[in-house]
Amino acid sequence: MGKKKEKKGEALEEAEKAQEAKEAASKKNKYRKDKPWDTDDVDHWKPVTISEEDRPKGGLMLEESSFATLFPQYREQYLKQVWPDVKRIMAEHELKADLNLVEGSMTVSTTRKTWDPYAIIKGRDMIKLLARSVPLPQAQKIMEDEMMCDIIKIGGLVRSKERFVKRRQRLVGPNGSTLKAIELLTGCFVLVQGQTVCVMGPTLKGLKQVRRLITDCFNNIHPIYHIKELMIRRELEKDPELKDQNWDRFLPHFKKRNVQRKKAKDAKKKKAKSTDVFPPQQTPRKEDLMMETGEYFLNEQERQTRKKIAKYEEQKAKSAEKRKEREKVFEAPTAADTNEAKKRTREEKSGGASKKESALEMANRLKAKSSGQQAKKQKTAKDLLL
Repeated sequence: MGKKKEKKGEALEEAEKAQEAKEAASKKNKYRKDKPWDTDDVDHWKPVTISEEDRPKGGLMLEESSFATLFPQYREQYLKQVWPDVKRIMAEHELKADLNLVEGSMTVSTTRKTWDPYAIIKGRDMIKLLARSVPLPQAQKIMEDEMMCDIIKIGGLVRSKERFVKRRQRLVGPNGSTLKAIELLTGCFVLVQGQTVCVMGPTLKGLKQVRRLITDCFNNIHPIYHIKELMIRRELEKDPELKDQNWDRFLPHFKKRNVQRKKAKDAKKKKAKSTDVFPPQQTPRKEDLMMETGEYFLNEQERQTRKKIAKYEEQKAKSAEKRKEREKVFEAPTAADTNEAKKRTREEKSGGASKKESALEMANRLKAKSSGQQAKKQKTAKDLLL
């Protein structure tokens, strides 16, 4: 009897489980319908292409979408010259472009005839690139389906202005060689202008590589390390055997070295350590000093009178000193002072006479040299007369 009961219990459990499974299946497929168009031969990952012929008769756009961007003043002249061509490029995709020179802005918007819904995003990217000094022949390539762009802001990556300029120049390289190498390895167009870097390329992978390289450059990692890595990766991609292997053993790993620079010697010499066992005496407070003089126990009026008396005494002492200095002029000179004055005058006179004599001698010597034989003849004539 016990075995029969057990078998019945197992059968009931199985029946309950089967019923629950049926209910779950019915809930899952409650709102599901057959899709005759979704067959196995359909490629779900194939990119969707839209042509002008696919546009519905009533028009695709129900509302107008627009994007606007500002441009710097130095781009105004170039944009004025190029704007007819920009309008023509936008008209190919049934977009409308406006240039406002008063506000310094460019606007792109859709029309009722626009047949590609993503064209407005491409138009926005184009006017952004034009605002960041990308030339029109290059900027118009963004309207192609395969082309993508990225505008990297580098202004806030470094605080110091001097350091920012140096690192930006490091990214460009001598005669633009570093930038050219980046373009060749990533297959992207790169333009450094002011506080932004514009990147255009056919693959998202290339854009990511350039962004990583630029951010690392401004974080003080030289672009040459990334260039070396990209060159090695390029060679490894050619080998089909290494397709499913890890490439870390081939790639270079550069360690950041912390170079310790010599610190400037302090002008102040270190004080010699005192050999005293006890700590130095505490500096007295203002209250302590007032207690020593007895000023602490006086009231405010008595303190003021004390200060006035002290000030008056100082003034009295200073005035007495100045009076003595003025009276020295009227004092009679002593014997020692007169002797010193006489000596000084004698020395001055003797020095002046010697100077005069030396000057006369010099004049006579010069006259004698210039006259020469004439002076001798005159002398002989005088002797004869005598």
